[in-house]
Amino acid sequence: MARYHGMHSIQNRLFLLLFSSMMTLLILVSFLYYQKTAQIIHSKISDLAEKNVSQTVGLFDLLLEGYDSVTKSLNSNYELTRLLKEADKEKNISVSVMNERAITNIIGAAYFSRDDIVGIHVMTNGGKLYNYERRFAGLVNQDYTSADWYSKLKNSKGEMVWLGLMKGSVINSMLPEPVFVFGRQLFDLNNYKPVGIVLIESDPNPILSALSNASISPNSRVFIVDKNNGVIASTDKNQDDLSMEPAGEPQAVPSFNGLPRPKGNEIVVDNKTNQLMVAAKTAVADWTVFGLTPKADISEELVQTRLYLLAVIIAVILLSIMLATLISRNISSPLKLLIREMKQVELGNFRGSVDVKSFEEINSLVSSFNRMVQRMDELIERITLSSISEKNAELQALQSQVNPHFLYNTLDMIYWMLDERENDRLGRVILSLSHMFRYSSDWEEASKTTLGQELEQMRHYMTIIENRLIGRVSTEIQVDNRWLGAIVPKMTIQPVIENAVKSGLEPLDRPGLLRVSAVADEEANELRIVIEDNGVGIEEGALKELQTMLQHSGLNRNYPLPEGKGRRGIGLPNVHRRIVLMYGEPYGMRITSEVGKGTTVIIAIPLPAIGGKTGDEHINRG
Repeated sequence: MARYHGMHSIQNRLFLLLFSSMMTLLILVSFLYYQKTAQIIHSKISDLAEKNVSQTVGLFDLLLEGYDSVTKSLNSNYELTRLLKEADKEKNISVSVMNERAITNIIGAAYFSRDDIVGIHVMTNGGKLYNYERRFAGLVNQDYTSADWYSKLKNSKGEMVWLGLMKGSVINSMLPEPVFVFGRQLFDLNNYKPVGIVLIESDPNPILSALSNASISPNSRVFIVDKNNGVIASTDKNQDDLSMEPAGEPQAVPSFNGLPRPKGNEIVVDNKTNQLMVAAKTAVADWTVFGLTPKADISEELVQTRLYLLAVIIAVILLSIMLATLISRNISSPLKLLIREMKQVELGNFRGSVDVKSFEEINSLVSSFNRMVQRMDELIERITLSSISEKNAELQALQSQVNPHFLYNTLDMIYWMLDERENDRLGRVILSLSHMFRYSSDWEEASKTTLGQELEQMRHYMTIIENRLIGRVSTEIQVDNRWLGAIVPKMTIQPVIENAVKSGLEPLDRPGLLRVSAVADEEANELRIVIEDNGVGIEEGALKELQTMLQHSGLNRNYPLPEGKGRRGIGLPNVHRRIVLMYGEPYGMRITSEVGKGTTVIIAIPLPAIGGKTGDEHINRG
């Protein structure tokens, strides 16, 4: 059970709420950041691959244009074409040697025009061969006329024939190093008849360097492919291992047939397979440069991004834990103090208070709790005062009922009644006296009663008074029946009536009248019980003193009540205090008086709710 409450405590719930909110936001932001970063990386890599291939194509065009210019310079050399035509016809050996030397010199000039040329080979239609090489000059394969490259050159129409990258020399077996081979058929510019062919072998490093420029990762492969899908050159060491099949669908025979080809100067980018493909076409030769990069290599940068993002996420999680802990404690600590103080209130300690400085809502809650506890303490104090006041009223009521003077006069009256044998009147007096003693002595049942019961007690009292003061005092009671159920403290009206009779009506030299009525003031939410007499009244000084006592004797238990002032001075403040203790400060007793004209006492209580009575009936007594 303790564990259950711990898991459901406000601190843990707040911690989980804050932490889960932060984690949700973190995951969402991280996902969006990763997606955007991956998109940017793929876009930048695609742009980089496109730029590299474009630059590679430009380098190829410049390189091929240089090679093309070498062959064109040989074909446009009039002396070379003349010597080649005469070489097949010349029978004189010495002339042939001189012609051969002249041809070799022309070829040598072209050879030294570029540093990357490995060898230049010129073959006449008559089968004579002239070479200029760096080494092993004159070592020529004699069956070269049956080679495929020779057929391609012989069948050309004067255009440049790019034979591509070879593993070794195609005409000199003593040169095993890779070479880039190209050539063209030579024509007599006068009659446009072929006079021979020229074959040039160059260093492949410029070609391979240009291809490497198109690579964007260590595993990138770049290919130069002709229009027949033949590989001219490649950075791949094993060209037989080419593969362009989509992921999960391997092909037994690699092919460039299904790849999109650019048209004109456009650059094609395709990432639909398991590799990023960028293709561009060269302007000089009918070649297409393909750059192929595995997507796994592209993901390498994403791996670094993921690692960085993971480190950031871990740091943010730790920070979130600290922030969630701090915030949950900051919110729950005042509430824990409030709960602890509530437990003290449960144990009956209403003297404590909670002092915290937190959020405005929590501060308001704590302030409300402090006010509630203070109010409860005041209510308990009021109940205590009410209990003490009730006991005092009980004692005073008992004392009032057993007052020796009152009993003496009553018993004296009974004696004379018996003497005159007025048995009916005697019965009423004795019955009224019996009811009064029974009502005033029954405090164990309740300290509250209804207005109707108080008025009934008053009638018993006045029965005795009117029989004692025959013809000198009369009573009128006009109270609407709907107010008879109003709750009042016990012994509220009788002390007022007793004071009115004793101090106001008995001293009169004329008949006295005591009137009791009830007036409802709905605007002030008050029911006013009005007790009026036409007695001698109260002197102005005594009246002000009595009004001051009523003003300060409500909830102030320590306010001293004067002694020796008679029952008017002590009984009425006690009644007022009991009403205030029951209903609060706005209610109680109010007194006005005028010497020689009488006194009016108003007892104000909250207006009770009425249920169904018409109010047309009254209690009337005259």
